[in-house]
Amino acid sequence: MRIRRIGIVGAGTMGAGIAALSASAGLPVVLLDIPASDGDASAPARKGLERQLKVRPAAFMDPDRASLVRAGNTRDDLHLLAECDLVIEAIIEQAQPKRDLYERLEQVLKPGAIVATNTSGIPMKTLVEGRRKDFRERFLGMHFFNPPRYLHLLEIIAAPETTAETLTAARQFSERILGKGTIRAKDVPGFVANRLGVYGMVLALRMLDEFDLSIDEVDALTGPALGRAKSATFRTADLTGLDVLNHVAQELTTATGEDFALPGWVQQLITRGDLGEKSGGGFYRKVGKDIHTLDRKSLEYAPQQKVDSKELAALSRMPLVERFEAVKGLPGKYGEFARSYLLRLSHFVLERTPHVAYDIPSVDRGMEWGYAWEAGPFRQMDMLGVDFLRTGFAKEGLREPALLQRAKASFYADGQVLGLDGTYAPLEPVAGAIVLAERRTAGRAHFETDDAALVDLGDGVACLEFRSKMNTLGAGVIDALQRALTLVDDKGMAGLVIGNDDPRTFTAGADLGMVAGLVQRGEWKKLEVAVATFQQCSMSLRSSPFPVVVAPFGLTLGGGCEFSLHADMIQAHAELYIGLVEVGVGLIPGGGGTKELMFRYTRDLAPYDEADPFEGVKRAFKLIAMATTSTSALDARKLGFLRERDRISMNRDLLLADAKQRVLDLAPGYVAPTPQTVMATGSEGLGNLEYAGWAMREGGQITDFEVKLAYEVAYVLCGGDGPPRAVTEQDILDLERDAFLRLLGTKETQERIGHMLKTGKPLRN
Repeated sequence: MRIRRIGIVGAGTMGAGIAALSASAGLPVVLLDIPASDGDASAPARKGLERQLKVRPAAFMDPDRASLVRAGNTRDDLHLLAECDLVIEAIIEQAQPKRDLYERLEQVLKPGAIVATNTSGIPMKTLVEGRRKDFRERFLGMHFFNPPRYLHLLEIIAAPETTAETLTAARQFSERILGKGTIRAKDVPGFVANRLGVYGMVLALRMLDEFDLSIDEVDALTGPALGRAKSATFRTADLTGLDVLNHVAQELTTATGEDFALPGWVQQLITRGDLGEKSGGGFYRKVGKDIHTLDRKSLEYAPQQKVDSKELAALSRMPLVERFEAVKGLPGKYGEFARSYLLRLSHFVLERTPHVAYDIPSVDRGMEWGYAWEAGPFRQMDMLGVDFLRTGFAKEGLREPALLQRAKASFYADGQVLGLDGTYAPLEPVAGAIVLAERRTAGRAHFETDDAALVDLGDGVACLEFRSKMNTLGAGVIDALQRALTLVDDKGMAGLVIGNDDPRTFTAGADLGMVAGLVQRGEWKKLEVAVATFQQCSMSLRSSPFPVVVAPFGLTLGGGCEFSLHADMIQAHAELYIGLVEVGVGLIPGGGGTKELMFRYTRDLAPYDEADPFEGVKRAFKLIAMATTSTSALDARKLGFLRERDRISMNRDLLLADAKQRVLDLAPGYVAPTPQTVMATGSEGLGNLEYAGWAMREGGQITDFEVKLAYEVAYVLCGGDGPPRAVTEQDILDLERDAFLRLLGTKETQERIGHMLKTGKPLRN
């Protein structure tokens, strides 16, 4: 069935968050909550929606999409749910109120409508007691993780009579429209991710005392060092809320008979109201601009202590596989803690997996998508090795789990994975996803270097994959791009995708280290050639005799933005943070970005006879001079980085497959766009922008050097000084390149580049 309208009952954090995600995806939403006792009966739902508009990080990808949400109340507006194809219940976490609501829903929902609960652990079989057969067949669990916009995981749980058609419709809708990564979980307390993840958090809390470590030390050990999120254990607990974590732990203890109880000293914090970030302090407290950490023994706060360990510092810089190998030999109490923690958690995962999941990949994906682990527990166990596990379990006094007894040398091997029955079977990929690493491993790369690879996607489409640090665009990537364009042309292929599998960064932009090195050596001729080559690469994306589709996501800065702007089409992930940020290092966009925004915004005004072309120049100037970066793909469209014809993928897993399809859509009869000319505003526009820069300087908003930067941006956008004139793209590229090189020769730009390379942060000088 096609799900076109969603109803959500419960406008708390989760319900309103799901509403924000659904509206961001473009769906009309009915959001209901209990009626207020006086005044506006729908006030609880409206306030829930308002909170989502104010929360940071933002729940809506575009605040204008909030207009798609209709707020109401369950007394007066339940009939509005009759128009919905899917109704998600997200009310109080108690069985009886949920059952009472379902009884009412049964009377108003249209035939075929799906009903889902967002419960984090109440069994489905309990919730559907007393309902009609057709209701029971269309009922399931859809457990989102908070915040729904940013955490990829959605656990789908079948009730005893849920039909296969209902499960398929819910999964396909969740993956394609809402962009979630779905796993099937068994109908057991905590499902998959929370059953294992909460245990991991409780385990770390308990082991702090056992190993006499501080909160800062445990977070240093259970964060990126072990492939986890930067928030590690205690910061994650503060974000969740200690009271919420305690409630979940108590519920799991009651439901499973297992011991999830938080240590007594944590209970003391809860009693005195130190609940985490929402109360101003939990394990950490912000004091002015400083962070203070709780002293476990005194329960008082003191300035945060950076963990001074050469071994841990070295560990964090290693690739993940090397990190886990190094942990096995990490000296001192840090090594003892890390090994014991990994062994105890691995043992729990091995014992519980057959009870909570249908397969091993679901466990790994659950922890990767729901808890932001770089690799799930079974992938981690493969890095540690089964021999390490067996020896370690014996040392810890733990019996060898049956699942480990069934494993051979590893859980994953040669494209296969161990099944819960003890047999190995082919690993099923995420439905519809293209995984570049798997294609490279299968020998489907046209070429590979340290910085890039050209991978065969099938059907005559190739993908250029960046592989440098932060996917920066250095000489190796530029050479690979030129080589890829030539190869696709020579082989008569359908077209090219530019994308990669990095989880967070499409590209951080140009390789500043390379630029700084050339400047220090005074190799200005090489710099001029490098900038001209970069510009030509951007232009080649548009002039090639086949379609080029760029698939940006996450951080897409500087040169990555410029490549995207010059592509025939952009297939962007919804979480796109794109911008021309070169002014932060004292430069202007030097890969055609200044030119492209000038042309794009001026052409946008061309159909309007009385439009002032300066308006387009002013728009481009503001975007570049302020180093504006989008907060989402929807925001990027508003800013003009994306055009109406560019497409957005909600699901990161499907981005490359969608980009490949765009190439195939464009390929038949493809002809490259013709070169463009526009009218440049000349000295009149330049004077206006120059005055704006000086006014900002007089107001103390920018520095003297930033006035110079603004002038250089304005000079290029206005086509130089002089009267208005028709200019070609090459005219503006020449001005852009000259300005870029002039700025590189200034002390201030060199200071900004050096500071960025050293600290990763921009310098205002």
